[in-house]
Amino acid sequence: MVLALVTVVLVTNVGKIEIAVDPVRAPITANNFLRNVRRHAYVGAHFFRTVTTKPDNQPGKPAGVKIDVIQAGHAPGFKADPPIAFEPTSVTGIKHLDGTVSMARDDKPVTATTEFFICVGAQPSLDDGGRRSKDHRGFAAFGRVTSGMDVVRKIHAMPNKAQTLISPVAITSAEIVSR
Repeated sequence: MVLALVTVVLVTNVGKIEIAVDPVRAPITANNFLRNVRRHAYVGAHFFRTVTTKPDNQPGKPAGVKIDVIQAGHAPGFKADPPIAFEPTSVTGIKHLDGTVSMARDDKPVTATTEFFICVGAQPSLDDGGRRSKDHRGFAAFGRVTSGMDVVRKIHAMPNKAQTLISPVAITSAEIVSR
């Protein structure tokens, strides 16, 4: 039996974002995100970061690694589970295209816990073999935005200082609405 995509709705103070999470192709990463949603990791969290190429807020990065994404963290006081195993795009087949949702991580692959980002436009440098990560392994994509890319683009365009949103966007609700 093939499991269907799972729909998660994030409600922010600037609108709703609906995400189709793919536990079939990215079981470790998708189930980590869904577990965090069930544990209310994102209620009271914020989209706090916007990385843009126009205007460019990525000084020192060469053209082939500049990206366009927004990033969210977990709610203050939330205790994250240990980092999850890494599922590269070469294994899942989920590429970093417009609206792809992926886990943020540090310089090493097995460091993702709760923070996630959403791509604005295709971002192939985030895929396995891409040059954005120091190890060239990329990031673990696990879903895509199915509704609310206008909200994502609005957040992406908000004023920032050194990639940090001047007014972070609150996530007021995060719910699994289908299974």
